[in-house]
Amino acid sequence: MAMTVESRSEPRGQRLVIRGLSYALLLAGAFIMIVPFVWMASTAFKVPGDAFSYPPTWIPRPPSLDSFRDVFTQIEFGRYIFNSLFVAICVTAGEVLTSALAAYAFARLRFPGREPLFLLYLATLMIPGQVTLIPNFVLMRYFDWINTYQGLIIPTAFTALGTFLLRQYFLTIPRELEEAARIDGASYFKVWWQIIMPLATPALATLAVFSFMGSWNSFLWSSVMSSGDTVRTLTVALRALVTEYGTEWGLLMAGSLVATIPMLIVFLAAQKYFVRGIATTGMTGR
Repeated sequence: MAMTVESRSEPRGQRLVIRGLSYALLLAGAFIMIVPFVWMASTAFKVPGDAFSYPPTWIPRPPSLDSFRDVFTQIEFGRYIFNSLFVAICVTAGEVLTSALAAYAFARLRFPGREPLFLLYLATLMIPGQVTLIPNFVLMRYFDWINTYQGLIIPTAFTALGTFLLRQYFLTIPRELEEAARIDGASYFKVWWQIIMPLATPALATLAVFSFMGSWNSFLWSSVMSSGDTVRTLTVALRALVTEYGTEWGLLMAGSLVATIPMLIVFLAAQKYFVRGIATTGMTGR
């Protein structure tokens, strides 16, 4: 009897050890990831010139808002925020719309060459963005879209990743719902809009979060397409604070801290749908 109790207690003890090590590893990873953000916030509230004081201080004494005031007065920070928000919202809307339409076609419609075309579509994911940078720029110059909103938005409003993500989710929706609507006389577009789209809210929210964050953080394409303050985005403007004569670390950290707020708001607002979409998307291979 003693041996039975001991043999039962050993696996439980091992599970507790493994769980404790897992929690410790996760906490260590979370600490490593959050330290740069804490330092960014600390530097943003420091008095200009104290960013590299020795010994380093994590809590500013006294806290100062000078860097936030200066970043809004020395550069057109409000204009850059508006540009980034406008571009990110338009890109997100366009990406979700085009991906949902293409995903519905690949998941529900039957036409010759559907599977090879879908594989060819996915193959574009293996092409780095730097390869298509020059062709896209030449095309935008041909349309006279350099330094315009449409030049920043339209080339990035289409994505094979979003199409794949939504297609996998659409395959999990029962076909009986679509067949019943078709019997009642609904068109393909009506089925897509009134049945598929409402049921795919988690996947749509997941794609919207990914799209917004990718567009908000975009730097390379934005720096190539924006040659003036008219359409310059926030990421390009923050990079301009780093010059060959030095870096305004207080202004840079204050601007970066402000730039993280929209992403946090979007993620927290869509967190419930985001987790559901990640958990259920891609569970079928049909």
